[in-house]
Amino acid sequence: MGGPVLVIELAEAVPAAVVERLRGVLVGSSAFFEEKRPGGYDLNVMADRLGATDPGEVDGRRPFLVYVMGPGIGDEETFEAEHADGPDLEPLIGFSPTHAVDVIAGCNGPIDHLVTALLTAAIMDVVGGVANAELLDDQVAVVDGLPGVLAMTDGPLPTVFGTAEFLRAWAAQPGFRLLK
Repeated sequence: MGGPVLVIELAEAVPAAVVERLRGVLVGSSAFFEEKRPGGYDLNVMADRLGATDPGEVDGRRPFLVYVMGPGIGDEETFEAEHADGPDLEPLIGFSPTHAVDVIAGCNGPIDHLVTALLTAAIMDVVGGVANAELLDDQVAVVDGLPGVLAMTDGPLPTVFGTAEFLRAWAAQPGFRLLK
């Protein structure tokens, strides 16, 4: 079963030196690491290396895919498809995304939601950008007013845009869970 996904919206291409730093952060947080292409990774994140613990897991390894996407780096079609029907983000976050990073959990337990948020925040510490997370209606009141919230949209599927600080603050809330 697939798990939660977070997207980091980026205003520009990620320079090769930053992709290399990202690689180092991911290697350091992982028990298994495979680079599919520069900016495309398959890894088993060690939850405790990100500050998360899961008493139900023997070793804390969580499967993830991390992909930097956009022109010149790869997965251009996926980037275009993910942004084709969305709103104009410039008024909300201050730029129109040209690239993104997808952080995809391979499992869907509560620990996977927590690790997805913490891993995404760690990636943002390296590449910058703005996290894009869809919300359930009852989550709007929880995230409203947290530090690092840049913008929120309403509608059938509310969305929050925020910083790494926001993701960490949200992940610390009781009952934290991402929309899958």
